Amino acid sequence: MKKRYIIYAVFALGLAYLVYYRIKENKNVEGKGAGATGQGKGGEGKSAALVVDGIVVKPASFNNDLEVTGAIDANESVVLKSEISGLVTGIYFKEGTNVAKGSVLVKINDRDIQAQLQEAVTRQKLSSTNENRAKQLLAKGAISQEEYDTSLADSRSLQSQSQLVRAQLAKATIRAPFSGRIGLRNISEGTYLTPSTVIANLVSTNPIKVTFSIPEKYAGQIKTGSSITFTTDGSSKENTGKVYAIEPGINAATRTLQIRALAPNADNALLPGSFAKIKLALNTLQDAILIPNQAVVPVLKGKIVYIQKNGKAQEVKVEAGTRTDENIVITSGLKVGDTVLTTGSMALKQDAPVKVHLVKE
Repeated sequence: MKKRYIIYAVFALGLAYLVYYRIKENKNVEGKGAGATGQGKGGEGKSAALVVDGIVVKPASFNNDLEVTGAIDANESVVLKSEISGLVTGIYFKEGTNVAKGSVLVKINDRDIQAQLQEAVTRQKLSSTNENRAKQLLAKGAISQEEYDTSLADSRSLQSQSQLVRAQLAKATIRAPFSGRIGLRNISEGTYLTPSTVIANLVSTNPIKVTFSIPEKYAGQIKTGSSITFTTDGSSKENTGKVYAIEPGINAATRTLQIRALAPNADNALLPGSFAKIKLALNTLQDAILIPNQAVVPVLKGKIVYIQKNGKAQEVKVEAGTRTDENIVITSGLKVGDTVLTTGSMALKQDAPVKVHLVKE
């Protein structure tokens, strides 16, 4: 029993010593911290200034160009089909070539229609002869007016039937509705055509149409005749065009205005369906305030920038306009002569001391 008590006593003494040692160490640490704080108060007491880049705001001329995307469309485009059914007896175009308006492209077997036309013409001639005879008899009083009217009605009815057959006969010859380039054909001679069968595509690509949309806020700055420049993914060549049509209203779903321009395409390098990157000249702003994009900090209720005032950073709320790859137009919040901080924006705070290195523009 005594041995057990001795062990308990030694354990208790060891625990008490450990607690005493820990309390002593904590006091030493607190004493050192208090000394360091006192030394800081007696020393410099100010945090080091943050070195940042900045620019002095100057008025500048700014070409307000709007960059949007759009699509290239053919000036005219049609899927060639037949109005009537029948066997193809002739194909008179070569795939991928230009055809003139009115040129014959496809012929359909029309023997039965030709026979119908001959019959209709024969009946029309006979009816016309009977009508002339009835007219002479009416003049002599040999027949009544009613009999003559019946003869005249028959003649006109047969004339209409002849015209109807001629119209059907014309449908057996498929012609180009406009001049353009014809695509790949989907038929051969002997194919039985129906009105749903696609013969080929015909497109006119000089000039081409460029269709695009702009945000609603720019709608008042675009007019018919405005110039555009654009490039395509397939070429770095810069093409030009002119706006010729504008939708009369804003799209309620996208809040955009659809616009269409015409551009020359003499070499047929611009293909319908291509993606276009469009630059639209709006206006030129005089005495505009431009600052680098990185100087603007997005916040919950808008945008802010930091300026230097009396050696300290000052937070300024701004409103921005058009943005380019490098700069952004500030429409309110800054004035000429302000020193805008262009680096360290994420580390800056209100009234933080700063040392500005002015960057030459």
